[in-house]
Amino acid sequence: MKSYVIDSYAMMAYFENEPGADIVAGILEEIVNMKSKGFMSIINWGEIYYNIFRVQGEELAETVLSHLTRYPIELVDADQSLTYEAAKLKGKYKIAYADCFAAALAGRLNAKVVTGDPEFRKLAKEIDIEWVV
Repeated sequence: MKSYVIDSYAMMAYFENEPGADIVAGILEEIVNMKSKGFMSIINWGEIYYNIFRVQGEELAETVLSHLTRYPIELVDADQSLTYEAAKLKGKYKIAYADCFAAALAGRLNAKVVTGDPEFRKLAKEIDIEWVV
């Protein structure tokens, strides 16, 4: 069974109906229909919240998080091992720290990261990526 780590970029594209939203919708449908598994780092979950909060306010951020809970996406805490792997990626590549958590989680689970964030191009030799744009 395929496994996906959903990056905040992908979920933001989906919730804001931006380019790539249809690809994310298809992956979410696979997850809902139990044809694949979905995961998200708690760090990326928080990134979704604060990005919406800053731009569109707390009420919409809360609404989006409640919509996110409707999907069977397993939230994975940032334990010491995952944080260590993310920190190693951050030390090796010039990318956002939150992105390192998605990448580290994908590596741990042998999963594809679902994203459209161009920063992930730097990680293409380290992880599998499902591009949404």
